[in-house]
Amino acid sequence: MIGALTNKWVGYGIAVVMLALAVWWGVSTIYNNGYDAASLKYRAEISELKQAAADAAIAETERQAAANNAAKAREAERIAQMQAENESLELKIKELEREAGEDPDAGRVAIGAPGVQRINKVR
Repeated sequence: MIGALTNKWVGYGIAVVMLALAVWWGVSTIYNNGYDAASLKYRAEISELKQAAADAAIAETERQAAANNAAKAREAERIAQMQAENESLELKIKELEREAGEDPDAGRVAIGAPGVQRINKVR
């Protein structure tokens, strides 16, 4: 056994194996350090992208809420306008019905001049 260890070829073999292990250790250390650096870099980029997506979602939600509130305000304004127009038409109808009731020719089959004027007011 000692004779085998003293053989120069065995010594060369052990030296080659030790050199291969040293090279493998160096390469794997460099690889792992590079992998860790890249991993840290991309984790930071991913967290930035997630934050940007969250900010964009919040901004979009706020934009939609503002658009909905503006639409509701326009709708309320249009409803108020329509109600005012409706009240005006109801007052006009009541006035025309009152005038029709007071018309002395209300019972006639034909329409008289005052009836034609009331019809023209509706147009």
